[in-house]
Amino acid sequence: MIVRQFLQWIRNAAPGERAEATSALARAYLHSDLSSDDLAAAEGAMIMLLDDPSPLVRRALAEVFASSQKAPQVVIDALAADQPDVALPVLSRSPLLNEDDLVDLVATGQTETQIAIAGRPLLSRSLAAAIAEVGSAEACLELLENPNATIPSFSVDRIVDRFGHLAAIRENLTDRDDLPMATRQALLSKLSQTLAGFVTARHWLGSEHAEHAAREACEKATVAMAAETPYEEIGDLMQHLRQSGQLTAGMILRALLSGNVVLFEEALAELSGMPLDRVTGYIHDRNISGFRALYLKAGLPSSAYPAFREAIAAMREGVLVGEQGGVARLKRGMVERVLARCAGERGHDAASLLALLRRFAVEAAREEARMFCDDLVADDYVAEDRMMPLDYALEDQRLVA
Repeated sequence: MIVRQFLQWIRNAAPGERAEATSALARAYLHSDLSSDDLAAAEGAMIMLLDDPSPLVRRALAEVFASSQKAPQVVIDALAADQPDVALPVLSRSPLLNEDDLVDLVATGQTETQIAIAGRPLLSRSLAAAIAEVGSAEACLELLENPNATIPSFSVDRIVDRFGHLAAIRENLTDRDDLPMATRQALLSKLSQTLAGFVTARHWLGSEHAEHAAREACEKATVAMAAETPYEEIGDLMQHLRQSGQLTAGMILRALLSGNVVLFEEALAELSGMPLDRVTGYIHDRNISGFRALYLKAGLPSSAYPAFREAIAAMREGVLVGEQGGVARLKRGMVERVLARCAGERGHDAASLLALLRRFAVEAAREEARMFCDDLVADDYVAEDRMMPLDYALEDQRLVA
């Protein structure tokens, strides 16, 4: 029998020669017209080769059997549990590995093992969820880059929660057109935390100052992001902000002073637990007592109530009419009106509110000035373009003269 000759020869062969012969035997098992006795003998020989001290021999088996449906199951299972450089071909491609085994390998395997599994074709939801839950950052990135993987939205959120501070993960996710706004905001929050840690580590700012600046920058970016969020996703975004502790009075006030009434209404509905239509009714009711009750039910601080009260009054009086910039930025007229009306408030809590409103006023003034200057520059470009034909005509006259 050919297998007997193979076993006799392989006893004294060098590792490289054994690997080549093993590869030939495995291919013969898959593709040659062997008798049932020869097939059984070949399978026994390959099972014996699983104990070969050279990884070259076991790797040769893995490479031949990696994509085959006809490989011996016991050989595939043993190769999958071998050291990573042997197991990778099988882990990444073998159709004979069942999902439960792959989940166990993700939980117990090294990073190389997890990466190989994360790149498998037609990766299932449950396996993707396992990688997102316990996989390394490299494995999670491989999962995100796998075009054939079915990744549940909660698994994407888990990856953001675990590795959103890593630039490669953030870049992959932010490039996706189908990423929910709640997940985008979670990435934004991770980025702000990373930047705060960076400037603190460099001693550019104290930790408290850096965290405060990062939090305000994140709130500003979140309100701008909410301005571009489809209406049907606003509720999910508010739920995410509440669950992550970011749906604060400062952020909600910023949204209202930016004219984003939709975000304001959805935020109060999320915090109060009341239906959106009732919340909308209280906000737009001329009787302010209904809004005050809603405000308290939402659990917002009483110290900030005067600013919300005055902002709603200003909105009803049409202060927002004629303001530029959409609902993505603070409106200077609105902020200054609320600041002036709240200036008479007294107490320590009032001082904190007035300080916040002053920061808003400075930010709104700078944004307005920036827009004004941009418009001036744009007008200059238009004027230059209109003058260009005349300049060319004058130059032509000089040449003729």
